[in-house]
Amino acid sequence: MSFFKSMQISSAALGAQRVRMNVLSSNLANAQTTRTAEGGPYRRKDVIFSATPTGGPFEDFLDDSMNSQLSEPRVVGIHQDTKEPRNVFDPTHPDADKNGNVKMPNVQVMTEMVNMIAATRAYEANATALSEAKNMAMKSLEIGR
Repeated sequence: MSFFKSMQISSAALGAQRVRMNVLSSNLANAQTTRTAEGGPYRRKDVIFSATPTGGPFEDFLDDSMNSQLSEPRVVGIHQDTKEPRNVFDPTHPDADKNGNVKMPNVQVMTEMVNMIAATRAYEANATALSEAKNMAMKSLEIGR
């Protein structure tokens, strides 16, 4: 296993967490959006991750034989929440129905903020891991001098 493998895994995780933060930002930005192109209120979205084996078939065979197959995170999709929108009584809202109810997005701001903090921490941890792998590789090169 090389330093490049750990850098590859950390950089894949950085990319996956960046996508997650973008989706969370979209959820927060649209927490009050009652009209979308599809019609109706905005629906919360969430990222689906998958652990994907690293390397090619030969590398995977070698890793399997040493019981050390490694995986990197990949975004395999973005799931749209199926929960029903919230009904809020606001007869002054332009999108209110005849009873004065408005269908609001199913986004809970506090939940999205907690998820954003978790994504930020994961991003920071992977940035640190990438930096440390680079430092270890540089130290290895210094030994050869």
